[in-house]
Amino acid sequence: MKALLIAECRDGKILDYSYELFGFAAQLPADAVVLLVGKEGELPECGGTVYLADVAKYGECNPDLHKRVVLAAVEREKPDYVVLMHSSYGWDLAPRVAAGLKVAQLSEVVAVAEDGFELPCCSQKMRRKAKPVGSPVVLTLQLGAFPVVKPGGAPALQRIDADAEGEGKVEFLGYEPPPPKGVDLGRAEVIVSAGRGIGKKENIEVIAALARALGGEVGASRPVVDSGWIDAGHQVGTTGQTVSPKLYVACGISGAIQHLAGMKKSGFIVAVNKDKEAPIGEVADVLVVADVMQFVPALTAKLAK
Repeated sequence: MKALLIAECRDGKILDYSYELFGFAAQLPADAVVLLVGKEGELPECGGTVYLADVAKYGECNPDLHKRVVLAAVEREKPDYVVLMHSSYGWDLAPRVAAGLKVAQLSEVVAVAEDGFELPCCSQKMRRKAKPVGSPVVLTLQLGAFPVVKPGGAPALQRIDADAEGEGKVEFLGYEPPPPKGVDLGRAEVIVSAGRGIGKKENIEVIAALARALGGEVGASRPVVDSGWIDAGHQVGTTGQTVSPKLYVACGISGAIQHLAGMKKSGFIVAVNKDKEAPIGEVADVLVVADVMQFVPALTAKLAK
Protein backbone atom coordinates (compact mmCIF):
# COMPACT_ATOMS: atom_id res chain seq x y z
CA MET A 1 0.00 0.00 0.00
CA LYS A 2 1.28 3.44 -0.88
CA ALA A 3 0.25 6.94 0.26
CA LEU A 4 1.18 10.19 -1.49
CA LEU A 5 1.48 12.78 1.28
CA ILE A 6 1.01 16.42 0.28
CA ALA A 7 3.14 18.52 2.64
CA GLU A 8 2.52 22.25 3.10
CA CYS A 9 4.92 25.15 2.96
CA ARG A 10 4.46 28.75 4.11
CA ASP A 11 6.99 31.54 3.79
CA GLY A 12 9.54 28.98 2.63
CA LYS A 13 9.15 26.64 5.64
CA ILE A 14 7.32 23.35 6.07
CA LEU A 15 4.36 23.65 8.43
CA ASP A 16 4.74 21.43 11.50
CA TYR A 17 1.37 19.76 11.07
CA SER A 18 2.57 18.29 7.77
CA TYR A 19 4.31 15.66 9.92
CA GLU A 20 0.90 14.42 11.05
CA LEU A 21 0.66 12.95 7.55
CA PHE A 22 3.46 10.53 8.48
CA GLY A 23 1.59 9.58 11.66
CA PHE A 24 -1.42 8.70 9.53
CA ALA A 25 0.65 6.69 7.04
CA ALA A 26 2.14 4.67 9.91
CA GLN A 27 -1.33 3.74 11.14
CA LEU A 28 -2.55 2.48 7.76
CA PRO A 29 0.24 1.18 7.42
CA ALA A 30 1.48 2.44 4.04
CA ASP A 31 4.72 3.37 2.33
CA ALA A 32 4.96 7.14 2.22
CA VAL A 33 5.94 9.27 -0.76
CA VAL A 34 5.95 13.04 -0.26
CA LEU A 35 5.08 15.91 -2.58
CA LEU A 36 6.04 19.47 -1.66
CA VAL A 37 5.75 22.73 -3.54
CA GLY A 38 8.67 24.49 -1.92
CA LYS A 39 12.43 25.00 -1.85
CA GLU A 40 15.26 22.47 -1.86
CA GLY A 41 16.61 23.88 1.41
CA GLU A 42 13.36 23.09 3.26
CA LEU A 43 12.69 19.42 2.62
CA PRO A 44 10.83 17.23 5.15
CA GLU A 45 12.87 15.19 7.64
CA CYS A 46 12.26 11.76 6.12
CA GLY A 47 13.79 9.04 4.02
CA GLY A 48 12.19 7.82 0.82
CA THR A 49 11.07 9.74 -2.21
CA VAL A 50 10.25 13.43 -1.98
CA TYR A 51 8.91 15.11 -5.09
CA LEU A 52 9.74 18.80 -5.18
CA ALA A 53 7.98 21.36 -7.35
CA ASP A 54 9.63 24.78 -7.48
CA VAL A 55 7.65 27.26 -5.40
CA ALA A 56 9.04 30.11 -7.50
CA LYS A 57 7.16 28.68 -10.48
CA TYR A 58 4.00 27.33 -8.85
CA GLY A 59 3.59 29.69 -5.89
CA GLU A 60 2.72 28.77 -2.31
CA CYS A 61 -1.00 29.09 -2.87
CA ASN A 62 -2.22 28.43 -6.39
CA PRO A 63 -4.67 25.50 -6.31
CA ASP A 64 -5.00 25.22 -10.10
CA LEU A 65 -1.26 24.82 -10.59
CA HIS A 66 -0.77 22.67 -7.49
CA LYS A 67 -3.51 20.34 -8.72
CA ARG A 68 -1.53 19.75 -11.93
CA VAL A 69 1.59 18.92 -9.92
CA VAL A 70 -0.32 16.46 -7.71
CA LEU A 71 -1.84 14.74 -10.73
CA ALA A 72 1.65 14.42 -12.25
CA ALA A 73 2.90 12.78 -9.03
CA VAL A 74 -0.09 10.42 -8.97
CA GLU A 75 0.67 9.40 -12.54
CA ARG A 76 4.24 8.51 -11.53
CA GLU A 77 3.55 6.74 -8.25
CA LYS A 78 0.07 5.20 -8.66
CA PRO A 79 -0.68 5.58 -4.93
CA ASP A 80 -3.62 4.03 -3.11
CA TYR A 81 -4.20 7.25 -1.19
CA VAL A 82 -3.56 10.95 -1.80
CA VAL A 83 -3.46 12.56 1.64
CA LEU A 84 -3.65 16.23 2.65
CA MET A 85 -4.30 18.04 5.91
CA HIS A 86 -7.78 19.52 6.38
CA SER A 87 -6.35 23.04 6.38
CA SER A 88 -7.34 25.99 4.21
CA TYR A 89 -4.80 24.65 1.70
CA GLY A 90 -6.02 21.06 1.87
CA TRP A 91 -9.75 21.70 1.71
CA ASP A 92 -9.22 23.89 -1.34
CA LEU A 93 -6.91 21.51 -3.19
CA ALA A 94 -8.34 18.08 -2.29
CA PRO A 95 -11.67 18.33 -4.17
CA ARG A 96 -9.88 19.65 -7.25
CA VAL A 97 -7.57 16.64 -7.19
CA ALA A 98 -10.45 14.21 -6.61
CA ALA A 99 -12.39 15.74 -9.50
CA GLY A 100 -9.32 15.58 -11.74
CA LEU A 101 -8.83 11.90 -10.94
CA LYS A 102 -12.58 11.17 -10.94
CA VAL A 103 -12.28 9.38 -7.61
CA ALA A 104 -13.80 9.54 -4.13
CA GLN A 105 -12.81 12.02 -1.45
CA LEU A 106 -13.22 11.71 2.33
CA SER A 107 -12.83 14.89 4.37
CA GLU A 108 -11.69 15.38 7.98
CA VAL A 109 -10.58 11.82 8.69
CA VAL A 110 -10.03 11.45 12.45
CA ALA A 111 -9.09 7.77 12.75
CA VAL A 112 -8.23 4.66 10.79
CA ALA A 113 -10.98 2.06 11.22
CA GLU A 114 -11.28 -1.54 10.11
CA ASP A 115 -11.88 -1.51 6.35
CA GLY A 116 -12.19 2.26 6.26
CA PHE A 117 -11.96 5.53 8.16
CA GLU A 118 -13.77 7.45 10.87
CA LEU A 119 -15.10 10.93 10.13
CA PRO A 120 -17.02 13.43 12.29
CA CYS A 121 -20.68 14.19 11.64
CA CYS A 122 -23.61 16.00 13.28
CA SER A 123 -21.53 19.06 14.16
CA GLN A 124 -18.73 16.92 15.59
CA LYS A 125 -21.10 15.23 18.07
CA MET A 126 -20.87 11.83 16.41
CA ARG A 127 -18.56 9.82 14.19
CA ARG A 128 -19.35 7.76 11.13
CA LYS A 129 -17.34 5.07 9.39
CA ALA A 130 -16.78 5.20 5.65
CA LYS A 131 -15.26 2.61 3.35
CA PRO A 132 -14.02 4.12 0.09
CA VAL A 133 -14.54 2.22 -3.13
CA GLY A 134 -11.95 2.31 -5.90
CA SER A 135 -8.44 3.70 -6.00
CA PRO A 136 -6.82 6.08 -5.43
CA VAL A 137 -8.81 7.82 -2.71
CA VAL A 138 -8.26 11.47 -1.76
CA LEU A 139 -8.28 12.11 1.99
CA THR A 140 -7.97 15.15 4.22
CA LEU A 141 -6.96 14.67 7.87
CA GLN A 142 -8.38 16.69 10.71
CA LEU A 143 -5.61 18.70 12.36
CA GLY A 144 -4.46 17.08 15.57
CA ALA A 145 -6.17 13.74 14.94
CA PHE A 146 -2.92 11.89 14.20
CA PRO A 147 0.44 12.05 15.96
CA VAL A 148 3.34 14.11 14.65
CA VAL A 149 5.95 11.69 13.31
CA LYS A 150 9.34 12.80 11.99
CA PRO A 151 10.83 9.67 10.39
CA GLY A 152 14.26 11.24 9.95
CA GLY A 153 16.74 10.32 7.26
CA ALA A 154 17.79 11.90 4.00
CA PRO A 155 15.08 12.24 1.36
CA ALA A 156 15.61 10.95 -2.16
CA LEU A 157 14.83 14.16 -4.02
CA GLN A 158 13.07 14.07 -7.37
CA ARG A 159 12.11 17.19 -9.27
CA ILE A 160 8.61 17.25 -10.67
CA ASP A 161 7.07 19.56 -13.19
CA ALA A 162 3.67 20.06 -14.75
CA ASP A 163 2.09 22.30 -17.34
CA ALA A 164 1.83 25.79 -15.84
CA GLU A 165 0.41 27.41 -18.95
CA GLY A 166 -2.24 29.95 -18.07
CA GLU A 167 -0.87 30.24 -14.51
CA GLY A 168 -4.18 29.16 -12.98
CA LYS A 169 -7.28 31.14 -12.09
CA VAL A 170 -6.22 32.26 -8.61
CA GLU A 171 -3.82 35.07 -7.84
CA PHE A 172 -2.07 34.77 -4.49
CA LEU A 173 -1.88 38.20 -2.84
CA GLY A 174 -0.23 37.25 0.45
CA TYR A 175 -1.03 36.25 4.02
CA GLU A 176 -3.13 38.39 6.31
CA PRO A 177 -2.38 38.01 10.04
CA PRO A 178 -5.36 37.35 12.34
CA PRO A 179 -6.71 40.23 14.39
CA PRO A 180 -5.06 40.81 17.78
CA LYS A 181 -6.37 38.51 20.52
CA GLY A 182 -7.88 39.94 23.67
CA VAL A 183 -5.84 37.50 25.78
CA ASP A 184 -2.65 35.77 24.70
CA LEU A 185 -3.18 32.25 25.99
CA GLY A 186 -0.07 31.13 24.15
CA ARG A 187 2.08 32.78 26.84
CA ALA A 188 0.08 31.57 29.85
CA GLU A 189 1.71 28.99 32.12
CA VAL A 190 -1.64 27.98 33.62
CA ILE A 191 -4.97 27.84 31.78
CA VAL A 192 -8.33 26.85 33.24
CA SER A 193 -10.82 26.23 30.46
CA ALA A 194 -14.60 26.11 30.56
CA GLY A 195 -16.67 23.70 28.50
CA ARG A 196 -20.36 23.27 27.90
CA GLY A 197 -20.47 21.11 31.03
CA ILE A 198 -20.35 24.20 33.28
CA GLY A 199 -24.03 24.64 32.47
CA LYS A 200 -24.60 28.35 31.93
CA LYS A 201 -22.92 31.70 31.28
CA GLU A 202 -23.04 32.79 34.91
CA ASN A 203 -20.79 29.88 35.87
CA ILE A 204 -17.88 31.32 33.89
CA GLU A 205 -17.02 33.29 37.02
CA VAL A 206 -16.57 30.02 38.93
CA ILE A 207 -13.95 28.94 36.37
CA ALA A 208 -12.35 32.40 36.44
CA ALA A 209 -12.05 32.20 40.24
CA LEU A 210 -10.09 28.96 39.95
CA ALA A 211 -7.89 30.51 37.27
CA ARG A 212 -7.10 33.44 39.56
CA ALA A 213 -6.34 31.09 42.46
CA LEU A 214 -3.85 29.24 40.25
CA GLY A 215 -2.38 32.44 38.80
CA GLY A 216 -3.60 31.56 35.32
CA GLU A 217 -5.85 32.61 32.47
CA VAL A 218 -9.35 31.53 31.45
CA GLY A 219 -9.79 29.45 28.30
CA ALA A 220 -12.88 27.98 26.69
CA SER A 221 -14.09 25.39 24.23
CA ARG A 222 -15.84 26.39 21.01
CA PRO A 223 -19.41 25.59 22.21
CA VAL A 224 -18.94 28.01 25.11
CA VAL A 225 -17.77 30.75 22.74
CA ASP A 226 -20.52 29.98 20.20
CA SER A 227 -23.10 30.25 22.99
CA GLY A 228 -21.85 33.76 23.80
CA TRP A 229 -20.76 32.87 27.31
CA ILE A 230 -17.24 34.27 26.81
CA ASP A 231 -15.30 36.26 24.23
CA ALA A 232 -13.81 34.39 21.26
CA GLY A 233 -10.32 35.50 22.31
CA HIS A 234 -10.44 32.80 25.01
CA GLN A 235 -11.15 29.92 22.62
CA VAL A 236 -8.71 27.00 22.61
CA GLY A 237 -8.54 24.64 19.66
CA THR A 238 -7.92 24.49 15.93
CA THR A 239 -10.33 27.39 15.35
CA GLY A 240 -8.98 29.29 18.37
CA GLN A 241 -5.57 29.42 20.01
CA THR A 242 -3.08 26.58 20.24
CA VAL A 243 -1.60 26.49 23.73
CA SER A 244 1.04 24.57 25.67
CA PRO A 245 0.93 25.78 29.30
CA LYS A 246 2.63 23.98 32.17
CA LEU A 247 -0.84 23.23 33.61
CA TYR A 248 -4.13 22.92 31.71
CA VAL A 249 -7.36 22.38 33.64
CA ALA A 250 -10.33 21.36 31.48
CA CYS A 251 -13.64 21.93 33.24
CA GLY A 252 -16.69 20.27 31.72
CA ILE A 253 -14.99 19.74 28.35
CA SER A 254 -15.77 16.46 26.61
CA GLY A 255 -12.72 16.60 24.33
CA ALA A 256 -13.64 17.11 20.69
CA ILE A 257 -10.70 16.55 18.33
CA GLN A 258 -10.49 20.26 17.50
CA HIS A 259 -10.10 21.19 21.17
CA LEU A 260 -7.60 18.43 21.90
CA ALA A 261 -5.48 19.57 18.98
CA GLY A 262 -5.17 22.99 20.56
CA MET A 263 -4.08 21.89 24.05
CA LYS A 264 -2.69 18.36 24.02
CA LYS A 265 0.92 19.60 24.17
CA SER A 266 0.30 21.05 27.64
CA GLY A 267 2.80 19.97 30.30
CA PHE A 268 0.21 18.54 32.72
CA ILE A 269 -3.49 18.13 32.00
CA VAL A 270 -6.24 17.87 34.61
CA ALA A 271 -9.76 17.16 33.37
CA VAL A 272 -12.90 17.51 35.47
CA ASN A 273 -15.89 15.74 33.94
CA LYS A 274 -18.76 13.68 35.31
CA ASP A 275 -18.45 11.32 32.33
CA LYS A 276 -15.55 8.94 32.96
CA GLU A 277 -15.66 7.90 29.28
CA ALA A 278 -15.23 11.45 27.94
CA PRO A 279 -12.50 11.62 25.24
CA ILE A 280 -10.64 14.28 27.26
CA GLY A 281 -9.66 11.48 29.63
CA GLU A 282 -7.47 9.91 26.94
CA VAL A 283 -5.03 12.84 27.05
CA ALA A 284 -5.45 13.90 30.68
CA ASP A 285 -2.78 13.11 33.26
CA VAL A 286 -5.50 13.25 35.93
CA LEU A 287 -9.22 12.74 35.29
CA VAL A 288 -11.49 13.88 38.10
CA VAL A 289 -14.89 12.22 37.73
CA ALA A 290 -17.15 14.73 39.43
CA ASP A 291 -19.73 17.44 38.91
CA VAL A 292 -17.73 20.47 37.75
CA MET A 293 -19.84 22.95 39.65
CA GLN A 294 -19.29 21.06 42.90
CA PHE A 295 -15.61 20.21 42.49
CA VAL A 296 -14.25 23.49 41.13
CA PRO A 297 -15.58 25.77 43.93
CA ALA A 298 -14.29 23.28 46.52
CA LEU A 299 -10.85 23.24 44.92
CA THR A 300 -10.77 27.04 44.70
CA ALA A 301 -11.68 27.35 48.37
CA LYS A 302 -8.95 24.85 49.28
CA LEU A 303 -6.36 26.81 47.33
CA ALA A 304 -7.38 30.01 49.07
CA LYS A 305 -6.45 28.65 52.49
